[in-house]
Amino acid sequence: MSSHPNQITFGTDGFRGVISRDFTYDAVRKIAQGLADYIAYKNMRVAEKPNVVVGYDRRFMSDRFAAAVADVLTANGIVCVVSDSPLPTQAVSWLTSSKFGLGVMITASHNKYFYNGVKIKQNGRSAPPSVTAELENYISKAVPMRNAVVPAPRKSFKKDYVDYLKSRVPVAQILSKLTGPVVVDFMYGAGAEIANEIFNSKNIIKIRAAADPLFGGITPEPVENNLAELIDAVKKNKAVMGIALDGDADRFALVSDKGVYMTPCQIAPMLLEYLLKRNGLKGKVAQTVSMGYLTKRIAKAANLQFEETPVGFKYIAEKMISEDVSFGAEESGGYAWKGNIPERDGILTALMFIEMTVKTKRTVSDIYKDVEARYGKSSFIRRDLKLEKAIPNKHSFAVKLKKKLPKTILGRKVLDTNTIDGLKIILEDDCWLLVRPSGTEPLLRTYAETESRENTIKFLEFAAKLMNQR
Repeated sequence: MSSHPNQITFGTDGFRGVISRDFTYDAVRKIAQGLADYIAYKNMRVAEKPNVVVGYDRRFMSDRFAAAVADVLTANGIVCVVSDSPLPTQAVSWLTSSKFGLGVMITASHNKYFYNGVKIKQNGRSAPPSVTAELENYISKAVPMRNAVVPAPRKSFKKDYVDYLKSRVPVAQILSKLTGPVVVDFMYGAGAEIANEIFNSKNIIKIRAAADPLFGGITPEPVENNLAELIDAVKKNKAVMGIALDGDADRFALVSDKGVYMTPCQIAPMLLEYLLKRNGLKGKVAQTVSMGYLTKRIAKAANLQFEETPVGFKYIAEKMISEDVSFGAEESGGYAWKGNIPERDGILTALMFIEMTVKTKRTVSDIYKDVEARYGKSSFIRRDLKLEKAIPNKHSFAVKLKKKLPKTILGRKVLDTNTIDGLKIILEDDCWLLVRPSGTEPLLRTYAETESRENTIKFLEFAAKLMNQR
């Protein structure tokens, strides 16, 4: 995120900005030239430079921004191919694990309609912080070359991604065995581009699948406040479940057969439990610091190592590549597991939940009830608090706030804290609170999980009071 095209930085997952203010042709061309210079430097002693795939979502002018990236790369002598239609982000990630050395995705993911952005993909996932930090340096000095003699070719990559999904899940088989309808909410995003190829069943009810760069007036983020239409459709159609995908389809949300929104802290343990049985997963369970305790308890019961990372799926992905990580999860709806690319994939996760209900012959609410009985209850809530100004240094903020903590909260002892991304406070019984500044906006993100909604709300109220005492 940046407030000026000459100060382009890559945040949690890529560069994003308001269209025509921060996100402009000039900014996009600078990024493309910076990438070209980076490629040239990294391949000085190599005869062939890596080919680049350029994808884009359904946002306003995404296809034209993608063409601008390709024009600059081609002018620099880099072979690149542009998708001929919108794609989910993870499709571009998949292509960088199979056919291309690097990928550029034009998307602002789950942000409001007036944002757009750029994600850089490599080895099946988002480029790691070490790469984006180096890229920022090249971008800051970039002077874009323009007007390639021959435009970059365009190609359809839908089949590549669809074949990948079908190689991981027996799509036709599980859809044919559905015992009732499943509502899929595309939130007007790029996931709908492959709806006919993947969600091709009389039992699939598609909503908000049309291409609309205004996203129907909603924010294409699959959180409870944005899913009233999906929840209503599940209840009205007595559906097996409801599934939602964000603007670029890498995030996933779930509504149970009873029309109840399931939090990521409830989704992850259901998925992990099923995959442990289905795939015989072995290896570490990794999740971002903003996730819950049920997955930790399941990992312990399965004798698997467990680790937390800073917020951002790129940290999970890096561990999946460099270590023996079997399952990764983040609070914003990203899930990945061994045997696939190290990238969150909302569509693959959706297919796995459909398979889960078909193979177990149980409803989502019954599956979760079993998890709850074995590992405990989870009530997770996230709240964003507005601040007068942004807090630029998260670690310094966390260290200062830690000094103000009492020894007990909600009548329970404070057992531990960590400051890997904001301040996480862990109480007895694993209950926790995370207080994390945005870093780019005047917002404080607060997350809490306890065994009851009442206590979770009290925990969040404690966070607000703690901030007022600063």
